[in-house]
Amino acid sequence: MEWNPGTLLEMSGAYWKTCTLHAGVKLDIFTVIGSDTLSGGKIADELGMEKRGLIMLLNALTALDLLVKTKETYGNTPESSVFLSRDSKQYIGYMILHHHHLAPSWVSMDKALIQGGPCQEAVVSAEEWRESFLMGMFNMGMSIAPGLAKELDLAGCRHLLDLGGGPGTFAIHFCLDNPGLTAAVFDLSTTRPFAEKTITRFKVSDRVSFIPGDYTDKQFSLDPEFDAAWLSHILHGESPEMAEKIVARAVSALKPGGKIFIHEFILNNTMDGPIFPALFSLNMFLGTKQGQSYSEKQLIDMLAAQGVKDIVRLDFTGPTQSGILTGRRK
Repeated sequence: MEWNPGTLLEMSGAYWKTCTLHAGVKLDIFTVIGSDTLSGGKIADELGMEKRGLIMLLNALTALDLLVKTKETYGNTPESSVFLSRDSKQYIGYMILHHHHLAPSWVSMDKALIQGGPCQEAVVSAEEWRESFLMGMFNMGMSIAPGLAKELDLAGCRHLLDLGGGPGTFAIHFCLDNPGLTAAVFDLSTTRPFAEKTITRFKVSDRVSFIPGDYTDKQFSLDPEFDAAWLSHILHGESPEMAEKIVARAVSALKPGGKIFIHEFILNNTMDGPIFPALFSLNMFLGTKQGQSYSEKQLIDMLAAQGVKDIVRLDFTGPTQSGILTGRRK
């Protein structure tokens, strides 16, 4: 990137595009349009809102190539129909809503940096936050899990622990692609309704169970009955000390020779890239007490400290620059 007044101002105003997308998703415009082409007036009537501002939003979404305008009517692009309509199985709107809920903390970043931690009060209910987060994680998991399940080496594994597994997306798909595998999703009790609904939807209730609990609780303990442990995007929410404890607790739940997989936004060892993990580390600063992104070396050191051997980074890069480290318990 060549920095000059134009490129700097483009970056400074990039949130205009973000807020336009968020408004379109929050108002559910893409679902309302569906496979039709509708006038701005018709869309306003369906949404029960004033027409003038909505027309401006529809025109801006068209300028962003998220809608197609024909005379005075608007239709979805193929991509909007797939990713932004609730009627699509590939809908990612919940994660976009989660990003929308995070926006106030980013706007207040200077205050958070001055006081040394999060300063933004909640702007949505706990239930709305939980739904957007858990279903957003399900959306993102669905973009990765089906393909990853075909590549991840779970040969010889009979029982998998999905620690902090939320809706259970990964556990479900690992079981679907490994007929001899069963799994347990361990997460907070408030997550249970989302997980069990998802497990039932994929018809694996006989193979995927849910264990309620808090992996940060010092009383956390599981018998070493698992052949594999999957930790996806849970360490970044915690301090280095707690992240190490979580890794230790996961390893202790493995049988000798059991496999552990850590899926994270992994920073390089100088902590200044790639860009998404670096920005995500700021996101954790703004939204948690001590969370952060971790480097490859930091994660390897956590595993090695628990006696994990044969530690390697898999040849995998997720859509938001995530990576996977794996090793075996002695």
